[in-house]
Amino acid sequence: MTDATEELERKRAESNARADEHRARRDKLNGEARATADERGRILDELHARSAEAQEHRRHRDQLNADVREAKRLREEWNRKLQELGDKLQELKRSRSAPRPGAVPVWRLRKELKELEFRHMTTALTGEQEKRLIEEMKRLEAAIREQDDQLRQDPEVEATLKAFQEARDEAEKHHAAVGSLAEEAQREHEGMVGLYEAVDELRRQADEVQAKLIEVKTSADEAHRAHIAAIEEVRDIEKMLYAARGGRAPPSWGEAEPPREEDFLARLKKGEKVSTEDLMELQKTGRG
Repeated sequence: MTDATEELERKRAESNARADEHRARRDKLNGEARATADERGRILDELHARSAEAQEHRRHRDQLNADVREAKRLREEWNRKLQELGDKLQELKRSRSAPRPGAVPVWRLRKELKELEFRHMTTALTGEQEKRLIEEMKRLEAAIREQDDQLRQDPEVEATLKAFQEARDEAEKHHAAVGSLAEEAQREHEGMVGLYEAVDELRRQADEVQAKLIEVKTSADEAHRAHIAAIEEVRDIEKMLYAARGGRAPPSWGEAEPPREEDFLARLKKGEKVSTEDLMELQKTGRG
């Protein structure tokens, strides 16, 4: 049985070596799987943080857009009031302006002033001509102020003018608010879009890492199964070695023809499995 024992020893050594190789590969792959899982976790943590930040930008943007709509509503409301008060003021001025006898009406004074202002901006004048033109413009402005001051002595005109100025201030305030809020809402929108683009990229990375993790874990499982198979093969060979070295023989082969050593060695060299019963019967017949 010396040749058979040596062959079994050789095969056990080969199986042990394979088991060690599979274990080393499994452990390496498991290490890669842990590192890949950590990377996936990092990416997912960043993805969730960016997504939450994007949601906050969206919430703020939506609130700002609601504020813009409200500011527009108020602007339109005050613009209507401004228009109504302006019409009322003009009507009061037309109906209650009563310049002293011989005085030029305000509307004509304003018309003349506009014509002189246009001439001053568009006509080449000598120094003396420009001086006389400016003096005339000042005279017209003073005459307009004088009549406006007289008109404002009327309580209703004064109250309407005050309300008109307040309405104009409110309309301008809400108009400015519309622009400011719209710009802020746009910045929030752009911030949200940028973050969602980053989230999409992180999700793509997470999917790639997940696919890699599955691949590595699958390979690690295969290496583990191969390791277990090699270990079981070693155990089977050790059982046969035990039997070949004088272990207790199993029940009789009965009527079956006992194995021959030449057949036994040939099967071992071919890599075929040899049962413990074969070894026990070979030892029992003394053909070693």
